[in-house]
Amino acid sequence: MNGSNVDTSNEPVVDITTDSKTSALSAYKEIAAQGLWKNNPGLVQLLGLCPLLAVTATLTNALGLGLATMLVLICSNILVSLVKDFVPKEIRIPVFVMIIAALVTSVQLLINAYAYGLYLSLGIFLPLIVTNCVIIGRAEAFASRNSVAKSAFDGFMMSFGFLIVLAILGACREILGQGTLFDGADLLLGDWAAGLTVHLWHFETSFLLAMLPPGAFIGMGFLIALKNVIDKKIADKQPEVTVEVPVKRARITKVS
Repeated sequence: MNGSNVDTSNEPVVDITTDSKTSALSAYKEIAAQGLWKNNPGLVQLLGLCPLLAVTATLTNALGLGLATMLVLICSNILVSLVKDFVPKEIRIPVFVMIIAALVTSVQLLINAYAYGLYLSLGIFLPLIVTNCVIIGRAEAFASRNSVAKSAFDGFMMSFGFLIVLAILGACREILGQGTLFDGADLLLGDWAAGLTVHLWHFETSFLLAMLPPGAFIGMGFLIALKNVIDKKIADKQPEVTVEVPVKRARITKVS
């Protein structure tokens, strides 16, 4: 029988394109889950806590630092992924730090030019983004080993997860500390945003515990505890997996 005449109409068709797309989609879903929840830089890795606790006295400051960190992290992941094949392993960390420092300087100059009030409000914590362990950690652990697209997506999700923690902590501290929300929004968004401030209640004096670093530590502790409680409830709802261990039996064929 000639092979060219074999009827293959009943054979199963393997769609390689669909499988590869499904695998890629699963990989991006896992990256998103890691950045937003499972391996959140603020709640799980506990990285970058110094600026996180220092500048989250108001929601505006929290969003300003979070957006600056997001811009630096996405761009640094892209650049590190692009140059990873051309940089010797022995000098990769200094090269990564130079890339991050250049990006932080650029972001600092941009904020100085277009949001000078926010630049003054963030102070020293803006240039200190260079030393943020989240950025150098993602450059070394992920961007130096993955494609540009995945590295950019990882940078976005990790920084977005960090931004969410900053915003929640900043909003809670501002509400408890001075009874407002989005105070000083014009520093971040311009003069038109001055009317966005919401006054929830009026304090004769600010609640200093919420505005000072001890309040930031307490608030951060509550957020971590809340995440652990949610994780435990999710784990309790998962069906139990029972693994059957095969039992080896010995047959005695002769007794002396």
